[in-house]
Amino acid sequence: MSEEIKNSRPKHHPRLMTATAADLEGAAALEKLCFHQPWSATSLELLTREGIGVGYLCTEASSVVAYGGMLIAVDEGQITNIAVHPDHRGQGLGLSVVQALIKHAKAERLASITLEVRVSNTPAIALYRKVGFVEVGRRKGFYTKPTEDALIMELKLK
Repeated sequence: MSEEIKNSRPKHHPRLMTATAADLEGAAALEKLCFHQPWSATSLELLTREGIGVGYLCTEASSVVAYGGMLIAVDEGQITNIAVHPDHRGQGLGLSVVQALIKHAKAERLASITLEVRVSNTPAIALYRKVGFVEVGRRKGFYTKPTEDALIMELKLK
């Protein structure tokens, strides 16, 4: 196996988020570290309810180092957040989490997945494009702290 292929493989494999305090509080702590308006552990619990949402996370030494969530409505998924601890970025964890959400969406026979992303978040935009998302719109002033537009991106699955 080539060194490039070896290095492109994520060192963590995402697992399904559960409604345990460890998972929810760990993801909430990561939210606080990564976002200006973080979700609480109580809000994140929605991502563990079958038919409502799903979350995947990566852990290291009992700490959540990456996670992603998706709400589900009928046959559509809406990615809520993808977060990777700053000390663990560039290791493929975000990609692994997004791929786990896509795999889940396909297994649930969803027609599409959408998400919003800050227009300035070029690493995230590149990751989403890499897995097939395309820009379908823009929400003016969607984000605050600082105020910024959001790109709306979509991945058609059917």
